[in-house]
Amino acid sequence: MTTEKREKASSIARVLEIIEAISRAERPPTPLELSIMLDIPKPSIHRLLQQLERDGFVQTNLRGNLIPAKRLHDLALGVMHTAQFKSMRQAILQKLADEIGETCGISLPNGINMIYYDRVQTNWPLQINLPIGSHTPIWCTASGKLYLSSMPKRRRQRLINNLSLERQARNTITDPIELERTLNEVAENECGIDNEEFIDGMVAISVPIRNEQGQLHACLFTHAPVFRRSLDEMLHFKPQLQRAARELEALMKEG
Repeated sequence: MTTEKREKASSIARVLEIIEAISRAERPPTPLELSIMLDIPKPSIHRLLQQLERDGFVQTNLRGNLIPAKRLHDLALGVMHTAQFKSMRQAILQKLADEIGETCGISLPNGINMIYYDRVQTNWPLQINLPIGSHTPIWCTASGKLYLSSMPKRRRQRLINNLSLERQARNTITDPIELERTLNEVAENECGIDNEEFIDGMVAISVPIRNEQGQLHACLFTHAPVFRRSLDEMLHFKPQLQRAARELEALMKEG
């Protein structure tokens, strides 16, 4: 292998190490922290980061720390959508939906929204139709509140204070203090709830899907119209959701 090819291979490996480190970090790292963590000289890491920013894979936040950008989010979603994972994921969701008798799905955090990433519907004639790709608010949905509850308290409070907390349904929590109190309960129970807070007439619960570091990676949810299931009835399905979440976690590790 020529010197030029060796240098190119080395640069590619470093880029992948940088992407991996940023995507797995508990908090957004600085370029200096990445340089030390990955043992990459400062001039090299600044050059590689500039290229990744230009190409839309990473970006800097207001503090100058590094976070994933749109192309990196799209890459992660694309990997999860591959046939290898999709068939098993759908089988797990289908089994859960058959047990519960209601629509079940997976949502992913994306800024101040959750994205409906995948779902399996039941065959009831009346459905609450939230198609794959839908964006839902984090402050009034079961998965969104679960995601908020997983954040460090100080960061969560800053975010809540800057959210509009617009009323979406009859029971939407619009008071930041009340929302914070609810999120503490969600964190303690490891189960998000939506008691007609996003859509009038709909209740939902959600449990975490965690990565190998124990961080919330996605949320597994089920929702139903209130004329068919009360919130208390939905909460009885929490053990089934938790079991399915562990199966999805194991599937991620296999990948």
